[in-house]
Amino acid sequence: MVEQVVFKVAGEKHRRKLIDMAQQNKDHQAEASLQAMIDSYKTILERLGEDPTREGLLKTPERAGKAMRFLTKGYEEDAEAILRSAMFREDYSEMVIVKDIELYSLCEHHLLPFYGKAHVAYIPNGHIVGLSKIPRVIDVFARRLQVQERLTDQILHCIQNTLNPLGVAIVIEAKHMCMMMRGVQKQNSLTTTSAFTGEFQKVETRSEFLSLIGSRLH
Repeated sequence: MVEQVVFKVAGEKHRRKLIDMAQQNKDHQAEASLQAMIDSYKTILERLGEDPTREGLLKTPERAGKAMRFLTKGYEEDAEAILRSAMFREDYSEMVIVKDIELYSLCEHHLLPFYGKAHVAYIPNGHIVGLSKIPRVIDVFARRLQVQERLTDQILHCIQNTLNPLGVAIVIEAKHMCMMMRGVQKQNSLTTTSAFTGEFQKVETRSEFLSLIGSRLH
């Protein structure tokens, strides 16, 4: 009996040591990645004709590197795991809508922001999910280099694949700085994308969803 306890304790210590080593390795890689980005931003400033050593820009490469890490942190997150962490059995089978969810992302073509709101609905099929998890799922996919069309589909399929609801609907409306600050420079343009699965592919269900969120659409 004593030997079993000793073996169990030793095994637990070994497991924790492996976890600590893996975390240390991950932290080291993160630091190296951040430093590489800092160096790159210094080079960009120099190529722009700026002096990265002057007072106003001295810490800009570090700030920019950390900001980029934050704006793309969705690559390190698991959206389906977030949903699974708060799934509950429930017989409710009517439409659940979470609307006016703010989102911020980066256009992968110019690395400029696009921002707006998402409206999401699903019809439960034996399970509901904690309402805060839907905005979190949106953030996971938005905090990556994106195009709005792919972002819409990724959110939709994540909810459909994880909850297995009777249907999912999503509408995203966003403004893109790559159209507002450069190029065509159209400050009042708005891009709307949508996607539907299951029951929402039926005209009457989709129309109900659009009607419920319609008063807030531009």
